[in-house]
Amino acid sequence: MATIDISEKTFNDTITGNGIVLVDFWAAWCGPCRMFAPTFSKASENHKDVVFAKVDTEAEPGLSAAARITSIPTLMAFREGILVFSQPGAMNAAGLEQLITAIKDLDMDAVRAKMAAVPAS
Repeated sequence: MATIDISEKTFNDTITGNGIVLVDFWAAWCGPCRMFAPTFSKASENHKDVVFAKVDTEAEPGLSAAARITSIPTLMAFREGILVFSQPGAMNAAGLEQLITAIKDLDMDAVRAKMAAVPAS
């Protein structure tokens, strides 16, 4: 599956309507973003069961602010609509593969139980 561009309007539907979604927050002027783009794209070809989405922070400042993006590239991962990973900085291919495997291997019942045990702030 190729990468898809998402916006503030399509963000929630994308993360809640798919099992695993990786979101790359980027900008055209960002050198590390341009370096990470081929790695992200290649991984999308190898993992057809994962949605690989991109958010242009320049075109989507509201979404970027809502996601509390302070540094790019930032990679977020959602599984079953739950944010399970967020980290700024470009990732190499091996690191991205390890991350995808770890997300696929997550025990989501344990994740939900852990979330339920945390008091609301």
